[in-house]
Parts: sequence; C-alpha cells; structure tokens
Amino acid sequence: MKPPHCPSARPEWNGSFVFGVAAGTVEQPRVAYLNASFDITEDVRQLTEGVELTEVFRFAAPCVNSVCQQFRGGACTLARRTVELLPAVVASLPDCLIRPTCRWFEQEGHAACFRCPQVVTDQMTADPLLIAITTPPP
Repeated sequence: MKPPHCPSARPEWNGSFVFGVAAGTVEQPRVAYLNASFDITEDVRQLTEGVELTEVFRFAAPCVNSVCQQFRGGACTLARRTVELLPAVVASLPDCLIRPTCRWFEQEGHAACFRCPQVVTDQMTADPLLIAITTPPP
C-alpha cells in the first residue's frame, strides 16, 4: 500500500511532483488537474522564472505525518480547516490523479475534493480566511 500523498506539498519536499496547474484569478483561484504528473526540471524552472513554482503548480508528495507543522492528533489540520471553512467550489469530484492516495481525501472524503480546486499553495492574497486556514495550529 502506498503512503498517503499531501496535496499541498512544497516542490522541495522529497518525492514531490506536480499534479495540477494554478488557473482562475487571484480572487477565485482554480486548479486545473493534470492527466499525468511530472517532476520539476530545469526547463520547467526556466519557464516559470520570475514567479514561485508554488504560484503556478500544485504539488503532491508523500505525507510526512507528525513531521509536518499542519499535522496534529493523527490528522492533517489543513485538510480539516479547508473542509470546515472554505465553501465547496465544485459539485462533483474533479478528475484528480492523486485521489487514490490523497491524505485529504482519505481523511475528509468528498468534502475535501469539492474544495480542493480553490487551493493554491502560494497565492498573492491577503484574504483573512485563507490566512486563517493555512496558519498552522499552535
């Protein structure tokens, strides 16, 4: 059995790969999920020069569990806050290649998938709700 994947990973994490591309607007971000994942190469870095990779791509990587600042009490608090605080932005499950191993789906079910398309790892916003959701618990 594969370890669960964090759908909000950083590109520098071990085993990190791209599974989505940021789309939409700053006010209404949406992730376009890819049919196949890919690793970040020097060519990709050059294409995105001038912006952070996390503003353009969504990354997944093996969940590091309690090593992560978002993981408490055996659960991902980021996934829980996303489901509790963000509205659903889709009515059906998006085509997502990591769902079979996704930590958020494993923990929160369909509710996480209905909200996931609006999650962009780094976005240029001062939205207090998004700041609250992404701030790790004390």
